This record gives sequence, C-alpha cells and structure tokens, in this order.
Amino acid sequence: MKKLTLITIVFTGMAIISCNNSKQGMGIRLENLDTTVAPGDDFFQYATGGWNAAHPLTDEYARFGSFDQLAEENRKQLKDLIDNIVASDNEFGTNAQKIADLYKLVLDTARRDNEGLAPLKPWIDKIEAVRECKEIFPLMVELDLHGLAGGYFNLGIGADMMDSKNNLVSIGQGGLSLGEREYYLDTDEATVAIREAFKKHIVRMFTLCGFDETTAQRKMEDVMMIETRIAEKSYSAVQRRDPVANYHKMTFEQLKKDYKGIDWQMMFDRLGMGDCDMVDVGQPEPIHEVEAILAQVPVEAQKSYMEWSLIDNSASILTMELDQANFDFYGKVLSGRQEQQPWWKRATSTVSGTLGEAIGQLYVEKYFPSEAKERMLTLVNNLKVALGERIDEQDWMSDVTKARAHEKLDAFYVKIGYPDKWKDYSKLTIDPGKTLFENSIEISLFYWNDILERKYKKPVDNTEWYMTPQTVNAYYNPTTNEICFPAGILQYPFFDMSADDAFNYGAIGVVIGHEMTHGFDDQGRQFDKEGNLNDWWAAGDADKFKEHVQVLVDHFDTIKVLPDLNANGQLTLGENIADHGGLMVAYQAFKNATKDAPLETVNGFTPEQRFFMAYAGVWAGNIRDEEIRNRTKSDPHSLSRWRVNGTLPHIDAWYEAFGITEEDALYIPKEKRATIW
Repeated sequence: MKKLTLITIVFTGMAIISCNNSKQGMGIRLENLDTTVAPGDDFFQYATGGWNAAHPLTDEYARFGSFDQLAEENRKQLKDLIDNIVASDNEFGTNAQKIADLYKLVLDTARRDNEGLAPLKPWIDKIEAVRECKEIFPLMVELDLHGLAGGYFNLGIGADMMDSKNNLVSIGQGGLSLGEREYYLDTDEATVAIREAFKKHIVRMFTLCGFDETTAQRKMEDVMMIETRIAEKSYSAVQRRDPVANYHKMTFEQLKKDYKGIDWQMMFDRLGMGDCDMVDVGQPEPIHEVEAILAQVPVEAQKSYMEWSLIDNSASILTMELDQANFDFYGKVLSGRQEQQPWWKRATSTVSGTLGEAIGQLYVEKYFPSEAKERMLTLVNNLKVALGERIDEQDWMSDVTKARAHEKLDAFYVKIGYPDKWKDYSKLTIDPGKTLFENSIEISLFYWNDILERKYKKPVDNTEWYMTPQTVNAYYNPTTNEICFPAGILQYPFFDMSADDAFNYGAIGVVIGHEMTHGFDDQGRQFDKEGNLNDWWAAGDADKFKEHVQVLVDHFDTIKVLPDLNANGQLTLGENIADHGGLMVAYQAFKNATKDAPLETVNGFTPEQRFFMAYAGVWAGNIRDEEIRNRTKSDPHSLSRWRVNGTLPHIDAWYEAFGITEEDALYIPKEKRATIW
C-alpha cells in the first residue's frame, strides 16, 4: 500500500537578473578533467575522467558518482545531528526520542541476533495455519497493512489524474520480487543466470528460516510459478509510461463487479476505506490474473508465496545471517556490490527515511543558508523566462499550443529548500523496549493511517513535499504542475555560491531546466496547467512533437551499454527530452543573464565551454556492469555516461563551444540532430 503524492510554492516575478560574477570563480575543478581525451571523442571522459579516476568504486557501491558523493557528505552531517541527539536526555514521545531510539535499534545487531527468528515466527505460524484458499487474501491484506509483505498487487491514494485537485484510491500491478517482468521472461544468457541465482536465493532464505531443503525447494517453485504468472500479464516499464493506458477510473461497485474474484469489500473495510466510492485500476490485466491465481492456485502454493514475501520484506530487520543472505543476491548478483554499507550509514538512512522531515528541519537550520534559496529563486526566475522564449521559437508548434504552453509555464509551482510546514510525527511511537521488527510494524501502520487521515476522500494538499530537505535530487510532478529542489542538492557540484554564472547555469541551471521541461515531455505534455490529464495541444502539434522526439528514441536505441545490451530509447525518452530541454533552456538563460556583462575566459576555458563542463561534471561517476544491466531494464534515466555523450551531440552550442567537427567520434550531422526545444 504505497503511493507517491506531490507539492507547491507559487513563484512570481520574471525579471532577468545576473548573479554577481565580479567576485566569483569558475567553479570547474581542473583535477576533475582528463584533457588527454578530445572533447569531441568522449566528452564524458574529458570532463569527468579525473574525478572518476580519483573515485574508484569501493566494495559497498554498485555506482558512485557526484550524486552519491554529495549524499555521503549529507549523511555525515545527518549523523552528526543524530549523534548529538543520542547523547542528550530525550523525553519519550518527542521527535528527538524517536530519532535516537530508532537509530540505536538499527545499530543493535547483537540484539537482533539474540532475538533470532522469534519476531517472525508468529506470522509464519499464521500463514502455516491457513487451510483453505478463502483464508489467503484476508491474511495477505493483514500482512500488507503491517508492512510485512507486498501482496499480489499495490494499492495507494494519490491525485486523480483526471481531477487533480482531489485524491483517488489507486490499484496497480505488483507482486514481483524482482520488480520488472523482464527478469522472469527474458531468455538472454545474463537474465537467465540472474533468474537461476534468484531461485537459489529463495531456497537459501527458506532454509535459514527453518524449512528443510526439500520443502524450501518446493516453496521456491511455488513462488516462481506465481510471480511468473503475474509477470506475464504485467505492463513493462515502457508501457507504464503511458498515463492514458494506465488510467481506468470506475465506481467501487463497478470494481466489485468487474473483478469478482477479489474480496474488495473485506480489503477496503480492513484498510479503513469501507465507504469508498471511486477507484482507479491502473493495469487491469495483472489484476485479473490475481483473480485467477486466487481461484486456481492450490492453497499450499499461495502460502509459499506469502511466506516468501514475508521473509523477503523482513530480512534486513532480523538476524545478520538473513541480512547477509539477502545482500548476497540483491546486492551482489543484481548490482555487483561486494559488501554492505556500515551500519551507521544504514541506521542514518533509516532515520532519514522514517523521520525525514524531523531530522530535515535540523539539517536545514544548520546547513542551508538563506542566501542559497534567494539565488535559486533568481535562477528559477531566469529559467522560466528562457523556457518561454524557447517555446516561442519553435516552428513545429502552433500559436494556439504555444499560448497554452505559456499558461502552463506561468502556473508552475516552485518549491526550494524545505517545506513551509513540517510533518507531524506525534502519532508515531518508537518504543526501545520492542524489537526493530515490531517498531517497523508501528511505522507502517503510522504511515498508512497518516495517508488515510490526510488523503482519503480529501483534496490534494499542494503544500506536501515528496522529497525530504536532505535529499540529493529534484522532481517535477505533473498533477500539481510543480518543480521541487530540496536543500540537499543545492551544493557543489550542482550549485556553488562562490562560482560564476557559467558554472551555475550549466549545473543547477540545467537541473532546473530539466524539471521544467518534464512539464512538456512525452508524459508531462499530456497534463494541463491544472495538472489534469487533458489533451490541450492543437490538432497536429502532438504528431509533430512525436516526430521530433523520435530522433532521441532512435539515437539512444543504438547505444551499446554492454557488449550484449543496448540502451532503451523508449524507456528513457522522458528523461532524455528533459536533459535536452534542460540544456537548451539553461544555455539560453545563461546567455540572457550575461549578455550585458560577458564573462571572461578563465584558465583557457571560455564561459560557453565551462557551461558544458559544469553540466558533464554533474554526471561524473563509475558503475559496475551488473548495475548497468539492472538500470537498463528498469530505470527511465539514461546512464550517466550517456546523459553526457548521448545528449550533448544534439546541442548545436556544444559544437560551437568546442569546435566539434565531423572528424570527432561524437559528431552527428546537423540534419540528424534532435530539434525539440
């Protein structure tokens, strides 16, 4: 029962303002470069080769880049805040007490080993006691509600795509331990090897939980049979990118009629939504398959699936043996990592994930300067102007569509740094006298009840944030038409108060432009200024848009990410459009901001060159082959190398800045470059 929702702060004012460049440096760190490589042959290596060489992958990482380095620094700052709280005398029930005791519970691995499987046993016993198929689904609902097992599908509450001011209960596909259907269905050698390793992993986990080898083998076969059936009917990651194809709103009575094989009334009563009137079924086919599974699959096999889901979801909060076995597959096999993160990092991440705004408020007070927010407002302001100019310049877009695009741009909500009001954790109890397993149940119940209270049959709260202030990321949400930039990302190499406009527009400026462009990418363009799924484009313009973006699909489809694997241009299309648009918009904003006071060449690099070098520096990083494969199957973002080498060859200004010619490996003839924004 997980669902993402979204946010707002209205931004006003449209004046072009240049930052104070007279006293600022270039921001580019020369040691991060590899100037032995020609920019036109491998710009990723040219701009980030020094950084990559200085930051080889350690055993705990499958990928380590600029984002990860900044996240590490943020985590150390969070640890310092937590350490001070732990060392204090904290009154029970306060946020400080909850932070301190949750942190200590995660660190106390000796206690979890001493407790063994005792916390898990009552739940295993409940499953083992099931004798009839009709008992399966009610127990699955109970497990899901307590955060212990995922169940056959997902359920949540979030903005209605066709009525964005109001929330709607949504039902969608789920039930796959490996996440994506391809892991169960693809027949290439690498995927088959992962699937076989997964089978061995399931057997191992069952035996560690007390089942004999024969029983564990049978239960693994049950799990694979059920998950494969669900996978065969599930939508691919590409299919899930189509909002129209993933929206099927109906009355609750119609749901009960169309999906009779599932006891919806029991489920909704148990979840506190017995009076539900409307729902959205995102992917009908896998939900129909769940009906068939509940009716056709023997009770013992369904018990195996529930037990597996329980074990799989609980492994990291029980014994160290289970935790390590879990890592051996999901960490080593799937991503190539060789060792787990130290427990202090995991404990800090748990606190940040559970009490994110409580610790985030302390983080902002200590580490986020108010002047950073003011400068970001200036940058966002200038990027909005530039995007408006880019819209006006497009010859493939009609005047009617341009006018509506401007309306949507003007309606953007902007959130910077941290929320105006902080989340209330007063109803969450963290009890140090209980096990970590038991406290995890309390956390799950708290969050579900919190969602019910704030969202069920309620209007969308535009002030809600969907990332914590300490997060190193940013987002655009189409149903609230908002862009958000948490405090955590507003640091080097994304944002540097001491650097000039060439650097900041190339780094955080492109991030801003990227999120803005999401409002007009292949998904975002289908939502109007109010956040409703609504075709606001004039006749013919959408077809022209599709023709222009197909260039990016075709280009990325040809990229070899591994000898036996190509990139997926359709899966990554939205992010590739946003990267392209972000660069175009940020570059125009940069030129606007410096036209009256041009920047000088510094250390042999022109301002234009520094803009693109700053952009590439954001994507510095190393990655393991296993993680390349994993992300290519599931991640809508292109790999970091190709967000540089795949995107920049479609930007004319990059050719001009570095004198790129047809003799260079990355050269694309002008007539074959993408022309979108």
